Amino acid sequence: MKYKYKNDGVFMGFSDDDHIDICQNIELGLKIQYEKNQELTDSQCIFALENAKIAIKREFGYAKNERVTNMEEAQGIIQWCVAIGKERIDNDNIDLKEYVKRIEKIKKSVNRHSKYGTRGYYEFVKKYV
Repeated sequence: MKYKYKNDGVFMGFSDDDHIDICQNIELGLKIQYEKNQELTDSQCIFALENAKIAIKREFGYAKNERVTNMEEAQGIIQWCVAIGKERIDNDNIDLKEYVKRIEKIKKSVNRHSKYGTRGYYEFVKKYV
């Protein structure tokens, strides 16, 4: 697992993330989408998460010039991430920037597990959420 430094120089992975519950909320939505759409691949999930970052920024008045896809396979993931963001941002001591970092963290995990097959992330995450 790759780690990033927090501002105080301490490593930050999933286990020491102050907002791990938000990551789990996002992962639950991904699991649901994989189960609803048996054709959903990790590549499509990554694409949807990238678009979810734009969509949530637009909800808060940013990224106005960026386009969000209308690809049907991505809509459930995008809508899930936006709904979680609207519920949690500013209400649970997390701001937009930190929320987008959580989506990015999940996206990197999907990418990492996709090396084990086209639905490698789903095979991994279904055991935990």
